[in-house]
Amino acid sequence: MSNGDDEAADEAEETALSADTLDQRLDDAEEALDAAETEADLDDVEADLNEIESDLDAADLPEPDEDDEDAEDPAAELEDRVADLRDQLEDQRGPYADDVVAVLEEAQSTITDTRWTEDGRPDVVAAVESYLDSVSDELDTELSAESDDPDELADAVDQAAQVVEGSALDPDEDEETIAALLEAAETLQDDLEAAEEWDDLTVREQLDAEGFYDVLESENRKDFPAEWNAVKVYEELGEVEPIVKALETFDSDFMEENVLDALWRMGPEEAYDAVHQRAQKRNVRPVQILGKIGNDDATETLHDFIDGDGDAALQKVTLRALGEIGSETSVEPVAQRLDADNYEIRSAAARSLGLLGDTRAVEPLADVLDGDEANEVRASAAWALNQIGTRRALDVLEGYTDDRAYLVQSEAEKAV
Repeated sequence: MSNGDDEAADEAEETALSADTLDQRLDDAEEALDAAETEADLDDVEADLNEIESDLDAADLPEPDEDDEDAEDPAAELEDRVADLRDQLEDQRGPYADDVVAVLEEAQSTITDTRWTEDGRPDVVAAVESYLDSVSDELDTELSAESDDPDELADAVDQAAQVVEGSALDPDEDEETIAALLEAAETLQDDLEAAEEWDDLTVREQLDAEGFYDVLESENRKDFPAEWNAVKVYEELGEVEPIVKALETFDSDFMEENVLDALWRMGPEEAYDAVHQRAQKRNVRPVQILGKIGNDDATETLHDFIDGDGDAALQKVTLRALGEIGSETSVEPVAQRLDADNYEIRSAAARSLGLLGDTRAVEPLADVLDGDEANEVRASAAWALNQIGTRRALDVLEGYTDDRAYLVQSEAEKAV
């Protein structure tokens, strides 16, 4: 090809990629989109848009004047037109059987993942039955739920989804059928969302539905706060489950404090999970309750609370709790606190070893009794040796009957 031909070709290409030409091509695409009647027509429009977008990327269109805020940007305007036409294209597509199935899958999850109230469950049943009737009518089949159980209802919706998916519905030939199925599926989802679920109830309504207040006489239900009155009655009856329910339900510092006090007095194993969860926030009262409960599983958490020189009050409470739990795994970490800088922590550690009652603690306690500067700590060590009560522990104590500290003397005399 001659140079003249090359120049002519370049000029033709520039004309094809000009803003006016691209704009005209978009006009043609928009006209074709308005006239499209089938999915194949829409596919053709999409192919045209892809080609126009490719040419737009390759076009060397003039840049807007940066100093002129009102200057036109041909490239940006054309890109906006392409995006708008793509949105219109997607709006004209379908509906498809896959759209129906997607809504039904969401409805299944809603049914199985939701806790329904007594008033809400009949509405769920009615919504599912209505949709199954719609599918049966549209696809000339028979669908029904085997029972009112949520899992059975969800299975029936899944069966309907499989029928829709297996019907090979064509988006052109079966457009009205698909649209009707989609509308029915969306109505099902709307009805499910309108049905009353457990989370729609207030805390008091939830507890009332579970019979939490049934323990109160009718006149006592009016006393404020009724929740706390119920907890006191349950404590007297020794019923732990409603008390734990109150702990997990009420977002109230007052209720939490009083419920934890009740659990501390009771020390029930059934409350372990709820209390252990709160103890991990390093709150004192839950740690005390764990000591009362005496579950060895708590020791790993509690050992972390006595590591280092942090909160002295928490460490003392934790050492006491570890002693009450009585796990042999606690002997070493507790004994290490005999060297704490805080004399109160050292004293609590000595007493904890006495509660643990492990003979491995005799020698460390003997060292404390001999060398600690604080008489309070030495007295705790003497008490601990008496609690351990082996011959070796008592022999150590017998040498302190004339100790300078009265409490140490008293413990030594018990040993003698």
